[in-house]
Amino acid sequence: MHRRSFSALALAAPAIWLARPALAREPEIYQDGGIAIDGSDPVAYFTTNGPVAGGDLTVDYKGAAWRFADQASADAFRADPARYAPAFGGYCAFAASRGYLAPTTPEAWTIYVDRLYLNANLRARELWLEDIPGNIAKGEANWPGIFG
Repeated sequence: MHRRSFSALALAAPAIWLARPALAREPEIYQDGGIAIDGSDPVAYFTTNGPVAGGDLTVDYKGAAWRFADQASADAFRADPARYAPAFGGYCAFAASRGYLAPTTPEAWTIYVDRLYLNANLRARELWLEDIPGNIAKGEANWPGIFG
């Protein structure tokens, strides 16, 4: 490599590093392959006191397909999706309280004041449970800015 080529490459390196492609914005609803909240039936958290895998019944809401175990759950969600959809778009509520997004697992959940909150794992749920009202307030304050 000639000295002139090396100098040009050295000067271009910072520009290449700064010209990284922008990362795609995360969707408003936590989803994988277009399926919301790992395919769990969101209504079942309220009616069966825990996660239930959704079946073939789906309702589209906020850019994601929500799955349901039965027609009654699908109808309830369709009639009032804001009541059954988890807070923070189904992303980890504890992570939202700390200012970032994290995926969730169906087993790490809480219903508090008739609202479903999901967490990334059982440890995050433990931390969430230490101060639910405070974590909700922090999450709601952070939520608008998390997406940039």
